[in-house]
Amino acid sequence: MTSSTQASLAVFAAAAAAAALSLPAWRSLCARVHHVDDPGHRKIHARSIPLAGGFAVATGWLLGALVAWVWAGWVGTAPAGLGVPWSGEEGLRRILVPGIATAGILFLGAWDDRRDLGAGWKFLGQTAIAGFVVVWGVPTPMPGGLDAFGIVLAMLWILGVTNAFNLSDNMNGLCAGLGLVGGGSIWASSLLQPGARPELACAAALVAGGLAGYLPYNYPRASVFLGDAGSQSVGFLLAVLSLQTLPAESSGPGLSPRACIGALAPVAVPCIDLVFVTVARTLRGQPFWIGDTGHLSHRLSRTRLGKAGAVALLWALAVLLLVLASWIR
Repeated sequence: MTSSTQASLAVFAAAAAAAALSLPAWRSLCARVHHVDDPGHRKIHARSIPLAGGFAVATGWLLGALVAWVWAGWVGTAPAGLGVPWSGEEGLRRILVPGIATAGILFLGAWDDRRDLGAGWKFLGQTAIAGFVVVWGVPTPMPGGLDAFGIVLAMLWILGVTNAFNLSDNMNGLCAGLGLVGGGSIWASSLLQPGARPELACAAALVAGGLAGYLPYNYPRASVFLGDAGSQSVGFLLAVLSLQTLPAESSGPGLSPRACIGALAPVAVPCIDLVFVTVARTLRGQPFWIGDTGHLSHRLSRTRLGKAGAVALLWALAVLLLVLASWIR
């Protein structure tokens, strides 16, 4: 087993354990301060559920990141296979910018859970955070000679995927399971594809690990929800990581179809659902940001599959699309 694989497995295990072990405490705290999702319009649960999942998953990410930092040694280029500079200005930027952005999206979602910001204010906050990451964060491949246009495309991608996962959090286990599949696929491909990216593998393992620790509390029966804080941060991180999967040659005259398919595959099911409900609501003359029970998961749950079966089928679809995308690549 290579040192890169060992590092990513350590990160995954630390994130999963921290999320799972911290969740009961977060659930108790959220229940005490009434940070909960109450039954009501469009809700399919019959009692108040604490919105603690996002905080527990973020706790897992934080501990997993600390493990990666310690493993890397914080001296020059990491000796344990994390082949990126983790010290100096570049190392600080690689840690601080995504960390601050993730904390920002987590806070924005928690505030929305608590106060119901409204679509406009939420979108404005997401745009500011996406812009911060694209301009100041880890470099993102851009079409050659079109840097400004590339920045806009990257921001639109982050906003789209973030909201796709936010909207997918409409049934027990759906958002977390799709995030786990997406994070796991980026993790595996970063290690197995030519030109291994161990630092990207560790970042994806971080996302997958936190969700793996949370998922047993949310599926098939839920004692806790991700909330907007969790679902937005999952989508945000996977959007940023999927951009990083674009190969270096994609920064030439244009992005190749294969490169685009590779970036889309880990987040395909939430994006398909986002397009589906947006078109359906627009055709009905309904604002696309006004929620309903017309998502793919809702429609499938009204068949013999039921809710748990519908979620499992969408997980399977996500895996199938990843397999097909790997053949194309």
